[in-house]
Parts: sequence; C-alpha cells; structure tokens
Amino acid sequence: MNNQIYPCITGVAAWLPPDRLTNELLASMVDTSHEWIASRTGIEERRILKDKDLGTSYMASHAVMNLLEKKGMEADEVEVIICATITPDMMFPNTANLICDRIGARKALAFDMLSACAGFLYALETGCNYIRSGRYKKVIVVGADKMSSITDYEDRNSCILFGDAAAAVLLEPSPDEDGIIDTILRCDPVGKDLIYLKAGGSARPASLETVQNKEHFFYQDGKRVFKYAVQGMAAVSQEMMQKHHLTNEDIDYLIPHQANLRIIEATAQMTNIPLEKVTINIQKYGNTTAATIPLCIWEWENDFRKGQNILLAAFGAGFVWGATYLRWAYNPD
Repeated sequence: MNNQIYPCITGVAAWLPPDRLTNELLASMVDTSHEWIASRTGIEERRILKDKDLGTSYMASHAVMNLLEKKGMEADEVEVIICATITPDMMFPNTANLICDRIGARKALAFDMLSACAGFLYALETGCNYIRSGRYKKVIVVGADKMSSITDYEDRNSCILFGDAAAAVLLEPSPDEDGIIDTILRCDPVGKDLIYLKAGGSARPASLETVQNKEHFFYQDGKRVFKYAVQGMAAVSQEMMQKHHLTNEDIDYLIPHQANLRIIEATAQMTNIPLEKVTINIQKYGNTTAATIPLCIWEWENDFRKGQNILLAAFGAGFVWGATYLRWAYNPD
C-alpha cells in the first residue's frame, strides 16, 4: 500500500490591475514602436498598478480572496501562505504577512520566497512539502509582482518587458495519486551580474547616489540571459521528462515562464513539444515575474482534465531555474 501523500492543486485564481499599458502608449513615452516590441518579445500590452500607494500585497490579497471565494473557504481555514515575489511592499514585515492582514487570516504560517522568475516553482515545491509532511492540509501559494515599481520607463530595452499581476493556487492532499509528482530546482551564480537590482539591499543601501544613478531599477544583459534561459528551461524540462519516462506525446501541456516569446518558442522546439500544447499569454500581460505560471494555470484551468500530464518550467535571476511535473487533479466544474 502506498502511504505517500500527494499534494495537488485544487483551485486557482488571479487578479490583474485594470490599467493597460499598450505598446502604442509606450511608444509615446520612449523611443520604440509596437512593431519593434512585438517582433522582439511577443508582447502587445501589459497591466500596470498605477496607484503609488498600493504594493504587491494589494494584488496578492485580491488574488487570494478570489481563490477563497471560489473555493467557499474562510480565511482562517488557510494554514500556510507563501508569497513568491521580488517586489515586496517593504523589506519587513514580509508580504505574506501583509496578505494575511488584508484577508483576515489569523492562524496561518506566512512567509515570502525571493527567487525571481522561478519564484513560483520554488514556493510551490515548498508548499508541497508542507502537505507531504502530513501536518498541513490547506496551503496557498501566490506569485505576485509589481514590476512597474522597479522598471525604468526611460530605458526602452527593459520597460517594454514587464507588467503587474498576482495569481494564487490552493494546495491540498490528493485523494489519489494525481497531483504534483516531482520538482527539479537548479542554481548557478554565473548569472549574478547578468540580472540584478543593484541597490536597496544591505550591500548597497539606498542613498542619494544610488537614486541618482538609477540603481533601484531592474537591469539585465538581455542577449546573454536569453541563451542561458533557453538552455536552462529546455534542459531541466528534458531532464524531468527522461526521469519519468515521458515523451513529448505524453505531455498534455507545457506551462513555461512568460519572459519572451522567443524563449518560449525555443524551449518548446528543444523539448519537441508542439506550440499548440504550450500556454502563451505574454502578449496580454508581459513578464509578470513570479505571477506568470499561475496566471497561465488560471487562464487554462477550464481546458485541463484530470490525469493530464503538465510540465511547468521557469528561469530567473541568479541564475535559478527549474521544472515541475504534475498530473492535473480535477475536471472543470
């Protein structure tokens, strides 16, 4: 008898800011065009949380509240909340704590995970281990980022990429063996100087100099990151497929991090997974960092069927990357 506890996703919800920043609007702000952006990234528009007094916790709490309403749950039923983000409202208290305050959760263990674009996979695996321990039965993992807060809208190479969003999943023990089967996570500090936010941490605290030098904005070496991202996401996806004896025909959906359409297409090509099996919504939302994968899960939820093989893959700053293999646990209502 198999006594292993399988964690599974039993619900998903999201929240998106209402304001759209289209390529045409960006072209009025910086030297660019719709054609230039779309041809290089696949992005047509992105959502922006314009209110400067609202942070990541605002979006994340709305996503979590939508999830609770969808599942008919009270906030105090949630035992663990993990927030994957690189744009916390503040260094402390953590964003998950602020989410608990906003939704009225008074009994939950809550903390943040900072692993950039791979943050959702890191947080998902951590949440799964709480379920596997047998001590917890309701864990929420939310990926949320207000990337507009660290984007330089005078830099046409970076401001075209990012949007703001939040999406959350509920993890519970599976009644059978469908659920999150395996996760592979990797790290290579070769990328520490290729994507980063230079100032604002303990090594380089905020100062007049750091602000004047624009060191509190996102930076990346795009061409070099592109090569690493494609190789990393494809290699870890192939490793996962080989480990579980899966062919491209066995995979029903590939859900990749939505960083760049070219990266998505190259990853699909290298894993020999046809694009019709790949979830793509980057054209609508841009790169929402930790929110991209759960946003895709939310948008395609009604297309998934119980028992289908789904592969998640992400790559982020550091570098950190990984893949998760799951068998979907429920059919649409």
